Amino acid sequence: MAVEHPPATPAGDQSRIHDIGYRGYDGPRLGRAYARRSLYSQTLRGSYGLGRSVKSKVLPMLLFAVICVPAAIMVAVAVATKAHDLPVPYTRYAIIMQAVISLYVASQAPQAVSRDLRFKTIPLYFSRPIETADYVQAKFAALASALFVLTGAPLVVLYLGALLAKMDFGHQTKGFGQGLLSAALLSLLFAGIGLVIASVTPRRGFGIAAVIAVLIVSYGAVSTLQAIADSQGSSGAVPWIGLFSPVTLIGGLSSGLLGGTNTFPGDGPSHTQGAVYLLVIVGLVAACYGLLLRRYKKVGL
Repeated sequence: MAVEHPPATPAGDQSRIHDIGYRGYDGPRLGRAYARRSLYSQTLRGSYGLGRSVKSKVLPMLLFAVICVPAAIMVAVAVATKAHDLPVPYTRYAIIMQAVISLYVASQAPQAVSRDLRFKTIPLYFSRPIETADYVQAKFAALASALFVLTGAPLVVLYLGALLAKMDFGHQTKGFGQGLLSAALLSLLFAGIGLVIASVTPRRGFGIAAVIAVLIVSYGAVSTLQAIADSQGSSGAVPWIGLFSPVTLIGGLSSGLLGGTNTFPGDGPSHTQGAVYLLVIVGLVAACYGLLLRRYKKVGL
């Protein structure tokens, strides 16, 4: 029985082009600025669990409540007793609540960057119209903004309560402004340190432990050394020791330059030493930004 074969295809007709309806995109090109804003918004929302699971919202919202509740209690007491001033100055509130702030940074800095490293999504970001500086700026600004919300909200509660209690408007407004400036510098410093540490490892647990060690352990060590120096009659060294912890850096700046109450043993930093604290904080923030740029230039290769 004869077998029929399909007709032979000419050598030059081995492939065909089929029009399946693909068309070029002729819409608006939103560019780097839009990508940067989107990354900033997504990271900021994620810092409070917005747009994520209920489980992701628990810790940041709990820490937000924990840092605001003492301020509300202070306001209630001040109003009830008709006090003439708040029990805690605006610039000192963040220092008192530094453990809560440190826990927030430790939980959210790895969330902002470690997941990108772990799931290898960095090349996906850089395949879009976004550069290393855009990624770093968006992440840095988002975490700093989230921290400013965390540290600024209780100050707003204190300020509104002070006005409700009919305390001196000028004095309270000045203190509130100084407190917001201190909170802004704290947010930049803590965000930078937290992101640099978290960007080193894709493991979120390691990042959390490392951030806690740097922020909380360093504060305990520096405070202990300051107490020892003061007890041994070396009170002049106390302000300089405070340069070696992020928390004491903010405390020294607040008391030295912003008129806050002294949180160090002894007399605390002078005005000149407060200026040194400011320079160190600005230098650390710039160094953190530079380290993040260097880190992500390598990761994006």
